Amino acid sequence: MSVPVSLGLQTDKAPGRYAELARLAEGLGFDGVSVFSDLFYQPAIVALLEMADATERIRLGCACWNPFLIHPVEIAGMQAALDARSGGRAYLGLARGSWLESVGVRPERPLPALREAIGVIRALWDGDRSGVEGRTFRLDPGVGFAAPQEHGPLELLVGSWGPRGAALAGELADEIKLGGCANPAMIEVTRERMAAGLELAGRPADDVGVVLGAVTVIDRDRDVARAYARRQVAMYVDVVAELDPTVELPKGMLDHVRAELRAGDADAAGKWIPDDVLELFAFSGDPDDIAAHAARLIEAGVDRIEFGTPHGIDEIAGIELLGRAVLPELPERST
Repeated sequence: MSVPVSLGLQTDKAPGRYAELARLAEGLGFDGVSVFSDLFYQPAIVALLEMADATERIRLGCACWNPFLIHPVEIAGMQAALDARSGGRAYLGLARGSWLESVGVRPERPLPALREAIGVIRALWDGDRSGVEGRTFRLDPGVGFAAPQEHGPLELLVGSWGPRGAALAGELADEIKLGGCANPAMIEVTRERMAAGLELAGRPADDVGVVLGAVTVIDRDRDVARAYARRQVAMYVDVVAELDPTVELPKGMLDHVRAELRAGDADAAGKWIPDDVLELFAFSGDPDDIAAHAARLIEAGVDRIEFGTPHGIDEIAGIELLGRAVLPELPERST
């Protein structure tokens, strides 16, 4: 069975660029394109609607919207618009998010609140006007979309590294994504963590797909690719490296990375990340390196791989190299 491979894009592009990249991805045989919803970038819905108009086949979605910044009612409305615009090719990603302290947002009870957000979105999606009770997010009885919505089933992705988030995904989601992760060992860890939620919901073990996505830099010159990847991945290593229980980081590495990031020097921060750590949090190198890395994830049982921005020193060249030199080399998953 072929494992789906998608691209992840940062929302930092000029109008028209998203359509160009989405058409390129579709033509090269990628299965989908996701956009991020990181703080201080363009709203994800702008990019998604542009890509929906430009494509016919690929799956589209935001990984992930943050209900503590955008109310679940607004997320549900944007998702309905995207699903209609794309002809039913949209999925919805939700996560607690990072860097919220920098804008004074400190979620209380983030996992219970995320559950409430899912309840609000599902009620709106399904036309259920019986009301949703919650401490953070709620709907009064009788409340729903003002106009009828034409859409298919809600496809939900939860972004989470932690045990409780994984259990929530096991209970309620279709996929769980570990953003900033390229570590095969985390696939089994995540499946074990989802087990409690799957059991609670009476769902089979394979009902929720595990998605790994991370910074990707490909180039014919592997040293050039890895040097650039270090710079790009430093901000994510700062956030997620301590969340991986299978990794023992070099002593003092994170302190140095964080100090350089605070000083505004991503290049210097990246230089503190050694090769063995880089491979756990990014895809980087020449086509053979990337194909071999993806094959290890497939062998470990991943359900989808997402090659994240910036893809190459030049974005289009990187995406073309991934599509032409990596996708054809990926193995089928053994059954």
